[in-house]
Amino acid sequence: MNNLVEKFNAYGNWRDNVRVALERYRDCAQEFGLSDAASEQRVQQALTRLNEDKLSIAFVAEFSRGKSELINSIFFAGYGQRILPTSAGRTTMCPTELLYDETFPPSIRLLPIETRAETQSTSDLKGQHQVWTVLPLDISSGDGMLEAFRQVSLVKRVPVEEAIRYGLYDESDPDLSLNVDADGTIEISQWRHAIINFPHPLLKQGLVIVDTPGLNAIGTEPELTLNLIPNAHAVLFILAADTGVTKSDIDIWRNHIGNSGSGRLVVLNKIDSMWDELSAPAEVERQIDAQVASVAQTLLLSEGQIFPISAQKGLVAKINGDAELLARSRLPLLEQALSSQLIPARQDIIRHQLQSEISELASSRLALLSARSRNVVEQLLELKSLRGKNRNILEHMMSRIDLEKREFDGSLFKLQATRAVFARLSSEVFSHLGMAVLKQNVAATRETMEKSRFSAGMRQAVREFFGKTRHNMALSAQKTDEIGEMMSVMYRKFSTEHALALSTPMPFSLDKYVKEIDLIEQIYQKQFGAATIMTMPQVTLMQKFFDSIASRVRQCMLQANRDVEAWLKVVMAPLEAQIGEHKLQLRRRRKSIEKIHEATDSLEEKVLSFEQMQLELDTQRMALTRLENELRAAVMAPLAGYRAAA
Repeated sequence: MNNLVEKFNAYGNWRDNVRVALERYRDCAQEFGLSDAASEQRVQQALTRLNEDKLSIAFVAEFSRGKSELINSIFFAGYGQRILPTSAGRTTMCPTELLYDETFPPSIRLLPIETRAETQSTSDLKGQHQVWTVLPLDISSGDGMLEAFRQVSLVKRVPVEEAIRYGLYDESDPDLSLNVDADGTIEISQWRHAIINFPHPLLKQGLVIVDTPGLNAIGTEPELTLNLIPNAHAVLFILAADTGVTKSDIDIWRNHIGNSGSGRLVVLNKIDSMWDELSAPAEVERQIDAQVASVAQTLLLSEGQIFPISAQKGLVAKINGDAELLARSRLPLLEQALSSQLIPARQDIIRHQLQSEISELASSRLALLSARSRNVVEQLLELKSLRGKNRNILEHMMSRIDLEKREFDGSLFKLQATRAVFARLSSEVFSHLGMAVLKQNVAATRETMEKSRFSAGMRQAVREFFGKTRHNMALSAQKTDEIGEMMSVMYRKFSTEHALALSTPMPFSLDKYVKEIDLIEQIYQKQFGAATIMTMPQVTLMQKFFDSIASRVRQCMLQANRDVEAWLKVVMAPLEAQIGEHKLQLRRRRKSIEKIHEATDSLEEKVLSFEQMQLELDTQRMALTRLENELRAAVMAPLAGYRAAA
């Protein structure tokens, strides 16, 4: 088992352990009656994050660099043969995702290339099952899987006009014109996108592998540029060791990958082409080192980010159990880099998010438990003070409780007014953030782009689209800030006037969504920001990119809407939970004194009863604290079972 597989298994075990510890903590809180809408939402968010956690690795290169062979050698050598097809020339003709979704049977879902003529992005079409061609995948047969996987290699010939309509042909590109036959047709991929649903152990644990086509398909398929590559946790850029960095490689690196993101590794594949029986091993090593240094300088990377390997020899070595050849292929060094950089970085992100949620969760649960303990102690002291008191004292104490209740009811009346303002502001949030507003903005932008005869007008329309989107988010953010400030005032008021154990309300910000919108615009600007006149095919491509831009912005806004809605539902929950607890304790205090007023011999029984309640609350606090510590320990635990030297 290689380092990457071993550490990924350990990462899956870590997530499982955290999930179990979180569920135990939740169950304990529910048993003690300490759950409310806010805490349930936090727990569910954390569980969803663990259950849906994905770790994607994108393999990017021009054609014939050995992407598919590298995927075979790292992930599928255990099958004893190639799973992804490889051959001279182009083998992956469309973007291909390898993942596992238990809601689908093992299969290959293929999106016809004809969908590029529509205004919907690949992301939009993923939910429309009827437009996909679905082929079953026989996982019991390696040959059967290989034959099924060949679908990603299929091509067909179409008239140039049709290719232009799909945004796949540019008449101004002299290189593309060489591919046009005498009958005016050109070869294109049969499929636009492929999703392989495969129950591989690593894919079951959340790994997603993205295999990209070459020949600048990255620049013509918006899904790659806007979603799959930017969102990948690691991008492996594959070059050929014998050629180094070509012009087309440079274009892909600068326009679509770059060295600014995390998890960027460059693979210098096919070093076996430099193995020369007539040269001394030391000379071969010097040639490989020189090529590494040259690539690092060209791409502005450190030499430590360049990994010279032979994917083909590594695959052969693994299948044949040849340790010497495997070491010579240098594939284990790349696997070690992936395992030591990618997975711990992902774990740190999830760990940081969980720590924040656990702190908020534990703070609110202990605050509620403390409020109960404080009320029990106050009642206990009150009851003990009644020993030897006459009926006039008891009546006075009941009057005092009644006064306290009236004052508390007065505060609740004021809270009703706050709820009315809360409802109005909530409505105003969605008047700017709602999907109807975005739909109008998208439609208006599309209409302007279609009417514009010049590329400058189309660019201006897209700039205005992003400007309106940001403006609407800013208006929504103002309203959420007003709601947050108003709730902070109410929290402080009830804490001060009625001694409720309330911290600040659950915070909320739209900043991360604004940053995502900024990122989408940056990708667009890199693709179409230059002030040049575009050809008709480029205009078509720009329109296709806007369709994908609109789709990704829509996804971002949908998530923002869900998060705002969820926050609005629970921002009052801690306050309402404490109010309910306080009202209950006031009723209990008056009832206790009434009973003692009627029968003074029950005083000692009440004292004993409250002392028992105090012991039970102390026991609950210890149990909850113990489970909280176990949860924190599970979150901070290292990846068990992994040995760096393995």
